[in-house]
Amino acid sequence: MRKTLLFAIAVSFLASCGNSDIPDVSNVEVKLQTKHFERDFFSIDTNQLIPSLQQLNGKYPEFLQDYIQNILGLQGRIDTGTHVQNGLKSFIATYKPVFDSAEKKFRDFDKIQNDVKRGLQFVKYYFPAYKTPESIITFVGPIEGFQNVLTSEGLAVGLQSYLGRDFFLYNTEMGQTTYPAYISRRFSPEYIPVNSMKNIISDIYPAAPGSKSLVDAMVEKGKELYVLDKVLPETADTLKIGYTKNQLEGCYSNEGLIWNFFLKNNLVNSIDADVHKYYLEEGPNTPEFGQGAPGSIGTFVGWQIVKQWMEKNPKTSLANLLNTDARKIFEESKYRPK
Repeated sequence: MRKTLLFAIAVSFLASCGNSDIPDVSNVEVKLQTKHFERDFFSIDTNQLIPSLQQLNGKYPEFLQDYIQNILGLQGRIDTGTHVQNGLKSFIATYKPVFDSAEKKFRDFDKIQNDVKRGLQFVKYYFPAYKTPESIITFVGPIEGFQNVLTSEGLAVGLQSYLGRDFFLYNTEMGQTTYPAYISRRFSPEYIPVNSMKNIISDIYPAAPGSKSLVDAMVEKGKELYVLDKVLPETADTLKIGYTKNQLEGCYSNEGLIWNFFLKNNLVNSIDADVHKYYLEEGPNTPEFGQGAPGSIGTFVGWQIVKQWMEKNPKTSLANLLNTDARKIFEESKYRPK
């Protein structure tokens, strides 16, 4: 993908200048505490498993069941199920090194909690009726399991997915099979607030079912990123979209070429599920634009369409944006990058 240094500098400058309209949310009241479930869980006495779990259940009356059944995938009664009991003991023994690494990595969790709390203040500012979670529940789960889950007890964060791109588990055969390098490079602590806010946005605006054209699906992705811009206004765009700095600058440098590709290949109105998956879901790259181009490049396009539409409709609330028809946004944006 072609890039010019002059434009890259301009992009960085514009991105830093775009935060001048950040509202003051310092007086928006949000309660948030962090509960370190993994510390309590990995300290249970496996020789006294049932009493230990009963004690843990008193502290996490809803999350413990979610953790055992949905995160660890162990089904059955804990008190009588040998399969469940053996599964818990095996997981604790196998993942103890991962827990130990998480303990070192997240000895101080205050900055992450503060960043999540600030994000929730913006959520409350823009969506005052939304009930924000009052807890972050950290846990250690299987590498192939959940990273972040919004539960009835709070924002659950799987620390096994944030231990740094060079963590040994990610570079094992199982790790690379589950999460190739283009995904695991984002397994670092600064993504916790981003992924937490994505959970919240998905809860506010669940993905609409049904067939859409590719451009409609792009716009839906763009809506989510635009809201993410607003609830994490001081967060780098690279973290929000998950691209490297070079990839994002390359997309801006070649925005017109990218859009023309979709037009010339009659992809804009495609309802082919494989086309949607190819341009909107995770991938190592988009070869049509060069090996350095990011995957999910349609998400970038949708983001720009929504930005352009909001520039034309600056008084539109985020709630109204989310409820505005995607095709209407596309047509009224008159998106024609050069």
